[in-house]
Amino acid sequence: MALGTNHVILTEVPNFVPELWSDEVIAAYKKNHVAAQLVRKLNHRGKKGDTIKIPTPTRGSASDKTAQATVTLIQHGTDAGVSISIDKHKEYSRLIEDIVDVQALESLRKFYTDDGGYAIAKQVDSDILVELFNTGSANLTWTQSTNTLTTASTFDTILEGDGTTWDEGGSTDISDAGIRVYIKALDDNDVPFAERFLVVPTIVKQDLLGLARFTEESYVGERASANTIRNGIIGSIYGMDVYVTTNTPLVEDSLGTADNVAGYCFQRDALVLVEQLGVRSQSQYKQEYLADLFTVDMIYGVKTVRANNVVTFVVPTT
Repeated sequence: MALGTNHVILTEVPNFVPELWSDEVIAAYKKNHVAAQLVRKLNHRGKKGDTIKIPTPTRGSASDKTAQATVTLIQHGTDAGVSISIDKHKEYSRLIEDIVDVQALESLRKFYTDDGGYAIAKQVDSDILVELFNTGSANLTWTQSTNTLTTASTFDTILEGDGTTWDEGGSTDISDAGIRVYIKALDDNDVPFAERFLVVPTIVKQDLLGLARFTEESYVGERASANTIRNGIIGSIYGMDVYVTTNTPLVEDSLGTADNVAGYCFQRDALVLVEQLGVRSQSQYKQEYLADLFTVDMIYGVKTVRANNVVTFVVPTT
């Protein structure tokens, strides 16, 4: 038997239907970050404290066992450890007035959720990339508005694209020989072969597409539709997955010219990302403004824990 026509339908009660801000923001965050997915994560959610200390014990070595003699004891030594400060609280906020909420299309909300997730992801990636580049060298000053690192001293740990030591002047394009130099530097420090990555700016992607070992079937080992180069997806080289991002910082040379851009060859355990408060979204109605306040925020910290697990280099911006 029909119940009639006076049903309560969805279009009559839109304000009683919850909006899935958080799920959409988290999805946008995960979609847009590059560096954050390549480093070691430490979940500190819901726990108190502003600093985490990670032990960094020194590896021991095997000794000969002499007949009828005691074993050789390995002294542990002083372990200073690495302290990770959870000192970064980033937020993204929009105040959406009622007239906008009433008259604007639903796509506006989709833009804000996606933009909020992107903004936080970009900030996390920037903090990771700046921290990685400062590994083993004097801390550089990072200007966020221009995404530029300012040189403060002479380095002997930064390489150029061709694998030579950077002289703080002009840099060279990435080359096949240069990539092998980066790999050797990791190998010489007994860095694990697994989970090594090459993170590069777009200009390096352009150069890589001209390297035979990155594109030719005899090296890549892919055919037809499985070929990652042919369908535009960045691939791998010498067993390392290659990631391209527009977020790698510019690096000033000794003349104060920011015509170099950073690149990275590293293993996952080089850096730890501590998340105390994962990416979160909230909304609150502000009656005094007749508007909704929409905020996305995150509390975290980043720190290099194994400096030998990362090789940083610079290439020209053009």
